[in-house]
Amino acid sequence: MTATDSSNPAVVFPRHVAIIMDGNGRWAKQRGKSRTHGHRAGASAVRKAVAFARRNGIEALTLFAFSSENWGRPAQEVSVLMELFMSVLKREVPQLKKNGVRLKVVGDISRFSDRLQDRIRQAEAQTAEGQELVLSIAANYGGRWDIVNAAKELAAQVHAGELEVADIDESSFERQLCLADLPAPDLLIRTGGDIRISNFLLWQLAYAELYFADILWPDFDDHAFAEAIDAFVRRERRFGLTSEQRQELLAGG
Repeated sequence: MTATDSSNPAVVFPRHVAIIMDGNGRWAKQRGKSRTHGHRAGASAVRKAVAFARRNGIEALTLFAFSSENWGRPAQEVSVLMELFMSVLKREVPQLKKNGVRLKVVGDISRFSDRLQDRIRQAEAQTAEGQELVLSIAANYGGRWDIVNAAKELAAQVHAGELEVADIDESSFERQLCLADLPAPDLLIRTGGDIRISNFLLWQLAYAELYFADILWPDFDDHAFAEAIDAFVRRERRFGLTSEQRQELLAGG
């Protein structure tokens, strides 16, 4: 059984895959290139990952492109990342639209230039009808920011008399988070060899399967993606239950 073989109905594929794309800088350094060269190579790997996800029936793919902590990187690198983001949006949106991919950018985009904010809104509008895959790009995003922002939204509703404190529960909280319109990620992949989630989707990853790969992001191809999916389908997801309880639930018992 391989990740691209869906002939076995007993195999449950992930509906939503999240990826921390790590290793662009190291990939470039190994080749005697600048870090910005690595980021451009990483953009090519994004294109391959999106195509793989769409071909294999994954409903949602969320990519960690730029964290709220990344502003602390060298100014030149940040500038190149912003320009790369602009150029990728311009170049890739027609193909995303053609392939039925709906693009959404999640995070605090208010810190970006007006030009980039406009490009983001245009890209989202142009792909809004996509039904094959939801591609979420986390930019200037942090999991703690997401949670604090949700808390502020609920506090504002209470202050306005639209919500009672007693009515706040996990469901009402989740509705205020980024990606609220998507199923929770089933699988988190991190490339680059580090074993941490780096403030990414802290709430949403509560029951995700975690997969850490040594491969650097620019080298993440269909084979590497298939290996991650294969690892996922071999795992037993219990969601706090015993194996027996989970099997009964899946069987409708």
